[in-house]
Amino acid sequence: MTALTLSTAAAPGLRADAIVIGVAKGAKGPVVAPGAEAVDKAYDGRLAGVLETLGASGAEGELTKLPAPAGFKAPLVVAVGLGAEPDKDAGYDAEALRRAAGVAARALTGARKAAFALPADGPGAIGAIGEGVLLGAYAFDSYKESAKDARAKNGKTPLAEAVLLGGKPRDAAHKGAVARAVAVSEELNRARDLINMPPNDLTPQAFAGIAQSAAKEHGLKIQVLDEKALVKGGYGGIMGVGGGSAATPRLVKLSYAHPKADKHLALVGKGITYDSGGISLKPAGHNETMKCDMSGAAAVFAAVVAAARLGLRVNVTGWLALAENMPSGSAVRPGDVLRMYSGKTVEVLNTDAEGRLVLGDALWAASQEAPDAIVDVATLTGAMVLALGSRTFGIMANDDAFRTALHEAAEEVGEPAWQMPLPEHLRKGMDSPVADIANMGERMGGGLVAGLFLREFVGEGITWAHLDIAGPAFNEGGPFGYTPKGGTGSAVRTLVRLAELTAAGDLG
Repeated sequence: MTALTLSTAAAPGLRADAIVIGVAKGAKGPVVAPGAEAVDKAYDGRLAGVLETLGASGAEGELTKLPAPAGFKAPLVVAVGLGAEPDKDAGYDAEALRRAAGVAARALTGARKAAFALPADGPGAIGAIGEGVLLGAYAFDSYKESAKDARAKNGKTPLAEAVLLGGKPRDAAHKGAVARAVAVSEELNRARDLINMPPNDLTPQAFAGIAQSAAKEHGLKIQVLDEKALVKGGYGGIMGVGGGSAATPRLVKLSYAHPKADKHLALVGKGITYDSGGISLKPAGHNETMKCDMSGAAAVFAAVVAAARLGLRVNVTGWLALAENMPSGSAVRPGDVLRMYSGKTVEVLNTDAEGRLVLGDALWAASQEAPDAIVDVATLTGAMVLALGSRTFGIMANDDAFRTALHEAAEEVGEPAWQMPLPEHLRKGMDSPVADIANMGERMGGGLVAGLFLREFVGEGITWAHLDIAGPAFNEGGPFGYTPKGGTGSAVRTLVRLAELTAAGDLG
């Protein structure tokens, strides 16, 4: 992973492969952003004009390369767009810095060292730039032998080192911002690795094994329930979904505890390591990316480990509901009735609505510990993608203030989200003539119906929220900002920020 260092050195004398500067979109053309004063001076104060001549405007995501001026030890200047120039007293938005740093890091693949002279006016900006670099430099090519050979020949490895200019190496706040960026980004990238792994390697058992290794490394408690323990314990939702696969299901409980914590946060993740749809088989063209259906569990796993690495003063328990949804003679059928861990019965009308079944068991298990709040994360419904697109996740909750707090946390860390309702009239559509509830309801508003189903398995009086990350969890298009093609690690940063706010007592 890219190494992050802080430096107060001047850009001209720094030995590096490139100097990265920011360019904003001003009212009359491109504007050189703060942090690049020394670079602009070396161009006799005409850098903005040079960039405009080269076609740069300062638009977000735009990247322009030009030779460094005489006297610089770095041969290259990389100008990256920050978007609209902010008001004089406002400063640059953290997400704009994060995205710009990510664009530059991706463009500098193969470089050994780059200096980032972006607007770093405090710990928040330094942390954002650091995150952008580490997330933008991410690459997943573990299964490409040809890629390994190419890297060896052409040096096309991710950027090796990023020096954040303007950051003070001895300043505790600046060092803390870098440490946080490293911990969160490394765990988010671990989540991306899990999402990108092929399902023949990432089975429920393999995922549980990875969690066990992480628990040992970071001093976490872990409990893994295998198929025998799940049957004995009455986890009918998880066993019903996983019963059709030779790769047997698991329920993983991963716990971080702080000795001075007085709050307990439970996180529940959907971990369908491959989703064929089961007997209700998905149509052609909808199966190819279904290895990503465990993105919720990956996000929860990463968030718990990140909380431990940051030493947050809050207890965080992660529940990973892991199963593979396959059609076979032992698979659950439409019309079957499952008895969930809570004792409630569910009529299965569609075996492709399986995520809510495994989450139902895990939510009830989490509720038994009476945490202060539960948040579940899942690639749950295509309806949410239709509603919010491919970059925004939906938030539902049984508490308006908690839903708003989660939305604000998501926006703060740069994860687009939107608050969604839980309309009571949609609950009736899940009434079943043979069971307590059906796993399907009205077609319209399907994402909201799924949220209402999950609410049935949250313990009475417990604050709960549901994040449907079906849209942003897996990027099938080209990379943008600090987001790669493939697994994105969506919701990890929101969960970590929630844990930080809970630790600080800012959520009540």
